[in-house]
Amino acid sequence: MQNKVVFLTTDSLGNGERELGQQILETFFTLLKQREQLPAAIFCANRGVLVLTNESLVSVHLKELADQGVPVLACATCADYYGVRDQLEAGEISSMGHFMELAAKYEVMTLA
Repeated sequence: MQNKVVFLTTDSLGNGERELGQQILETFFTLLKQREQLPAAIFCANRGVLVLTNESLVSVHLKELADQGVPVLACATCADYYGVRDQLEAGEISSMGHFMELAAKYEVMTLA
């Protein structure tokens, strides 16, 4: 995972029931933070920025990943669109340009 950027575009993983998708997403990040090799970064866009707020249990895991040195980034345009810029419990505001720099350097793993 150390050579990958996780590109999170949703607050619920998969196309099924929303509640199930939220549980699956939380499980993913619970397991990810326990791995020896962590990702190079996590970039949240679109509804993915919502998991960085206290409205999502995923924010706890993303904060722990950030505390372990993984950059957790939120698309500024997306955070503004959803009105959560000032509500981030984890991560920091970034730009799509920064994501493009990360994507040029690392393999991108998209969670949608």
